[in-house]
Order: sequence, then structure tokens, then C-alpha cells
Amino acid sequence: MPKAPARPKKPANKPRPKYKRIVLKVSGEALREDTSRDNISPQIVQRIAAQIKEVHEMGVELAIVIGGGNIWRGLSASHRGMERTTADYMGMLATVINGLALQSQLEQLGVPTRVQTAIPIQSVAEPFIRRRAMRHLELGRVVIFVAGTGNPFFSTDTTAALRASEVCAEVILKATKVDGIYTADPFKDPTATRYRHITYSEALSKRLSVMDSTAFTLCMDNKVPIIVFDLMAPNNIRNVVLGRNVGTIVSE
Repeated sequence: MPKAPARPKKPANKPRPKYKRIVLKVSGEALREDTSRDNISPQIVQRIAAQIKEVHEMGVELAIVIGGGNIWRGLSASHRGMERTTADYMGMLATVINGLALQSQLEQLGVPTRVQTAIPIQSVAEPFIRRRAMRHLELGRVVIFVAGTGNPFFSTDTTAALRASEVCAEVILKATKVDGIYTADPFKDPTATRYRHITYSEALSKRLSVMDSTAFTLCMDNKVPIIVFDLMAPNNIRNVVLGRNVGTIVSE
């Protein structure tokens, strides 16, 4: 008897992301090699962009808040004698440079991207308009928020908390160089252990330096959870978005 035709194989089920809309906070220091004098490492930007593309292709709506500490830190400059407001505005401009670098790499990978700035710089970026940002996300564009909140004395961590609340993001992914929040500095104390979960109140009372108190309070008031994770581990943004056991969750 003739053999029955082979049944076509069912396509493997694609993993379903836990979050539909996220805000990814990337520090400026994450863009720089520790052993290099260059403020921006093209190789690191490429790796970050590749991870973002992977998550974008899963259908996740992705906004990014980027810092500028690899180029300029306003608070540090003010401690060395510079007037704080001027130093902070210089730091905001540094975030614009980083945002354009990330946009360039994402577009080379075919990811549609928009940069929105809190300080009007019409030649290089759109002004931040909440409804326009949300529409970009709905249309599958990655939105990069730069220039902080547009005000001195506020960190880019606070910007991430503010923008996440404004665009109705489900979670903030705080990308760092360590794999979560620890009881002590893991680079200095080998006995330090990682928290799997911690509340906003605990984070504030313990004065954890992973985010400033304004950012924690804003997230607490608006019920936006934070996941602190290691950006440099392969596929870690994807792992967090899929809800895997990565990093530390800060929530109610």
C-alpha cells in the first residue's frame, strides 16, 4: 500500500511576552567600554540595538529613556564648582547624543525609530508630545526619549518613571551592569545576596542607590513596577519581557 503523505509539521509556538508596552531605561555608562577612552562604544550600541530589535519583533511596544553619564554628569560637575542648573542642561544635551547614536544603529537594523526630546531641538529630534509618542508606539515604532524631563535637578531615572506613567507602560526595565538589587555592593561584599522582589517602601527605606527616591516614589504613586537586570547578559531584555526569573522586581 502507498504510504500516507506526511503531515506538515506544526509551527513551533512563539513565546508570548508578558508585557505589551514597556519603558527601557539605559544608563549612559552602559554605552561605554570600561577600558576605553571613547564615550560611546559602537560595539556596545550594536549589541543593545540587536536586543531591542529582538523584543520589537515580538510585538512589544518599546520606549527608551537614555542617560548621558558616559559624556557628562551634571551632579558631579556641580560638586566640582559648576552652577548646577547649567551643568544639568549640559547633561540633558549629552542624552541627545546617546539617543541619536542608538537611533542610528536601530535604523540600520530596520527598526523604525523616533527620538523625542524634552528640550526643543527641531533639526535632530521631535519635541516630546505625549499623544504623538503613544501613536508611534501603537504603530510599532521604538520611541527614544532624550533630554530628561527638560528640567534641571531631575535624573533620567525620574524621567523613566514619568514617561512610563505618561504613556501607560506596564513596567520599567532598569538596565544596569549587575543582575539585580543586592543587600550590599556585590563588587565589594562577596556575601551580598540578590533580592528577587522588594517593595517600593523597602527600596526607599533602605536608600537603595539603583534609582533615586523621586523615581521610586513616582513609580509607587502610579503603580508602575520596576525590574532591575543585567543589560550585558545575552538576550536579557527578551528574558525579562517573557517574564523569566531575571533580576529584581520592585513593586507593591
